[in-house]
Amino acid sequence: MSTGNFKFENKGHNWVQNDVWTAVDGYTMGHLHPSSKPNASALQNALDASKAAGLPDISASPAQSKFMALQCRVLGVTHALEVGTLGGYSAIWLASENPQMKLTTVEFDPHHVEVARKNIEYAGLSDRIEVIQGSGLEVLNQLKEEIQEGKRPKFGFFFIDADKPNNLNYFNLAVEMALPKAMICVDNVVRGGRLIDQSLTDPRETAGRILVEGVAKDSRVESVVMQTVGEKSYDGCLWAILKSDA
Repeated sequence: MSTGNFKFENKGHNWVQNDVWTAVDGYTMGHLHPSSKPNASALQNALDASKAAGLPDISASPAQSKFMALQCRVLGVTHALEVGTLGGYSAIWLASENPQMKLTTVEFDPHHVEVARKNIEYAGLSDRIEVIQGSGLEVLNQLKEEIQEGKRPKFGFFFIDADKPNNLNYFNLAVEMALPKAMICVDNVVRGGRLIDQSLTDPRETAGRILVEGVAKDSRVESVVMQTVGEKSYDGCLWAILKSDA
């Protein structure tokens, strides 16, 4: 088996992929989440239907998605918020692994919303996953108002995987809607190591540094960036937990 890296372009995303990383994900998920699992068919359908509908292949990997779902189980999360629905793949993971949880997910692209709702319906989760179409900042500000007015409960888990230049804005809004000890995960922060490349000035590339440096100054949370490798390249997420006295 080759252990060499190679690069390829994927709809504007420059991924570094490695045969071993991909094989390890395939081996471990094949054993630890086989096709006999109750949600396996719905998850595969979400991937297949999203591909057929022309959605970009940028959803969280199976391993990352299950890891987030297990975090929600450990925390006993009953209400979660996702920013960036795409085809609903990670939303289906979160809800299907946590039957006690209701998930609100926000997506800007109407076509993505249509595909996601069909995938969620196929999974039998339309009663627990609410898909809201609209601008992320506008929708999150509206959700914050509803929480302040007592129309919605606060959230115990957040997955932020949308337009990268707004990562810190989404993070700050999440903190304002969070329960004490809630967890926030922001995806695609490391970006193959480009996080620390000071020569990059594209907003999508500088967003990670803006996020990390902004969160570092936020006394309301404890946080860490975890680097990861796998079938979806070399990347990493920022993880934060709201302090109980925030």
